[in-house]
Amino acid sequence: MEEETKYFTVTQYNQAIKNFLDSKEECRSVHLKGEISNFKGHTRGHLYFTLKDEESRISAVMFSSSATSLNFTPKDGDEVLVDGRISVYVPNGGYQVYVDAMNLSGNGDLLKKFEELKKKLMDEGLFDVEHKKPIPKYPNKIGIVTAPTGAAIRDILSTIKRRYPLCETILFPSLVQGEEAKFDVVRQIENAQNYDLDILIVGRGGGSIEDLWAFNEEIVARAIYASNIPIISAVGHEPDFTIADFVADLRAPTPTGAAEMAVPNMVDLINYLNQMEIRLNKSVTTKIDYLTKQFKTLSSSYVLSNPLATFEIKEQKLDTLIDSIIKDVNYKLETSKTKLKNLTSVRVLKKPTDLFLPSKNTLELIVNKLELLNPLSVLKKGYSVVKHENKIIKSIKEVKINDELKIKLLDGELKTNVKEVK
Repeated sequence: MEEETKYFTVTQYNQAIKNFLDSKEECRSVHLKGEISNFKGHTRGHLYFTLKDEESRISAVMFSSSATSLNFTPKDGDEVLVDGRISVYVPNGGYQVYVDAMNLSGNGDLLKKFEELKKKLMDEGLFDVEHKKPIPKYPNKIGIVTAPTGAAIRDILSTIKRRYPLCETILFPSLVQGEEAKFDVVRQIENAQNYDLDILIVGRGGGSIEDLWAFNEEIVARAIYASNIPIISAVGHEPDFTIADFVADLRAPTPTGAAEMAVPNMVDLINYLNQMEIRLNKSVTTKIDYLTKQFKTLSSSYVLSNPLATFEIKEQKLDTLIDSIIKDVNYKLETSKTKLKNLTSVRVLKKPTDLFLPSKNTLELIVNKLELLNPLSVLKKGYSVVKHENKIIKSIKEVKINDELKIKLLDGELKTNVKEVK
């Protein structure tokens, strides 16, 4: 009789693996060195993070009972030494390191220097967006500052050749690791300024913080900032950040990513041009159809089929206007002639002195009246005027003996004394 197959639940199998690991001495006490990433501190005090090196990573948890003994505040990028045990978290079947103790490794000083330089350059404005130069969309020539051998240069060149073979590349070989690397990188960045480059890629493949440290040096950061050529930094792998990444005009997660950011995809470009050709042809065809319809409409219009008709109508209108103007002018002339004739027939114009006759007669009447009232007219008849002290004497009672009198005659005046009054 065939033996019946025994099946386990997922939980049972995960628990069996956990029991197996927990029973192994090499798993009950482990000592690991790595870099913290994806760090998360829980509100209950537990710490969750990933411990990684250049090629691998493992999940890690440090419970609050152990975390209280830490003499530093963990964060992403810290190089640490951990003591703990390896076991399985049954609910998801993932194996992880349960950390009992953790200390900064020798890279702690490097991380401190990194943060200090980062703050210094940030305060100076070297990271500000307004200083970032735009990356040309269709470069003709790209410079690459990196090691002449290794995966980084191969990845960059193969990616550019595959995506955009029209672009020319120039390698500026440089040390990318070690004490002299920073000087070599700066020298090649400055050398690249003498070439007619559209973009400059500066970087290297991944590594430990010590391996990447040349790109955390201040002189390299300032050389990148001073570059007249737009720079794409391509240092390490995606989780890695260097000072060069912050100063560069564009940061790529990997050397391959830098090449992809630097050049367009030829396939996409050809597809785009094909689409533009289709749209352009369609647009031209539509425009031609529209203009053809317009031409047919215009060519069949009354104006184009009988162009002289428009001028004939205008000529008739012009004749009508001229006749109207002549009629108005003649009317004005006739009216003016009539007014002139009427004016010339007026008596005043024939004998203008008659205009003054009524006034002349009135004036003569007034003069005659004045003559009658003029006391000198009486003197002409032989009368005289007697005055005493400029007072006219009307009665003998107004004079007395020896009064000196003045007698006014028509042609002069007499003086006399009163001798007798009767």
